[in-house]
Amino acid sequence: MKVCVTSRSFSRNQELRSLLLEKYSDVKFNDEGISLKDDALIEFLKDADKAIIALEKIDEKVLESLPKLKVISKYGVGLNNLSLSSMKTRGVCLGWTSGVNKRSVSELTLSFAIALFHNAFIANNVVKDGQWRQITGNLITNKTIGIIGLGNVGKDLVQLLKPFSCRILSYDIDMDLEFCKKHNVESVSMSKLLKESDLITCHVPYNETTEDLISEEEINQMKDGIFLINTARGGIINENALLKGLNSSKIAGAAIDVLKVEPPISHELTRQENVFVTPHIGGSAKEAILDMGKSAITGLDSFISWDEVL
Repeated sequence: MKVCVTSRSFSRNQELRSLLLEKYSDVKFNDEGISLKDDALIEFLKDADKAIIALEKIDEKVLESLPKLKVISKYGVGLNNLSLSSMKTRGVCLGWTSGVNKRSVSELTLSFAIALFHNAFIANNVVKDGQWRQITGNLITNKTIGIIGLGNVGKDLVQLLKPFSCRILSYDIDMDLEFCKKHNVESVSMSKLLKESDLITCHVPYNETTEDLISEEEINQMKDGIFLINTARGGIINENALLKGLNSSKIAGAAIDVLKVEPPISHELTRQENVFVTPHIGGSAKEAILDMGKSAITGLDSFISWDEVL
């Protein structure tokens, strides 16, 4: 039974390597640290019975070229890079644990929110530019926070926001009304959330229904001076619309951990003074990496029902 690990960070982690080698003797790691895609990905996985996958794209073409592959275990939580319907049709099982890195992502989101309200990112740039002057900001306390997507990360963020006495609005296509009642979250329409929030943060998966979920039309409904955060997936916020909103001062600032193309080809957005960008580190706390890795190892032998994701 051969296991192939495409993930570079998993392959570099000595503890995860040891744990996996305790269960499987024939393991191929991505020791060269190559970003695997298309033919290179197929070549890497050609002898695999099972695979641990991170952000690598597994589509119909890849699956068709890998008839031996019977299990894909996800290192991470996003499934948008996997063709789930093709996997099901071809009898490839999925190992996946929902929300395994939620605290890492929600903590980063909270740090973004506080820094945006206090203009900490802009103040840092001022000092780096050789200046020393007062930059005023605002408290996050008592502000209205709009959370789009009340899943694992969204719910965890609600818990982290409790000390700040924020009014929390949330929109989700499948709202957990019991959770909302228990934690004083207002379940609202998208329109109400857009119009009344001081800061909006996105926590939905990326798919055909959420692509460009926040575009020019939605931004035009927001308050002047809104703050935006995206620590979910690139493509949920339309980057051209975001850039336009930033340049017009409709959007006072944005903090984004994800881009539609990673790494970016164009840097027009990332170089804006009122934008703070991190290179997809939301789930990269060391503790989260270890938890994701352990879950991925477990997922090689413990599969979910397709009814949970399709």
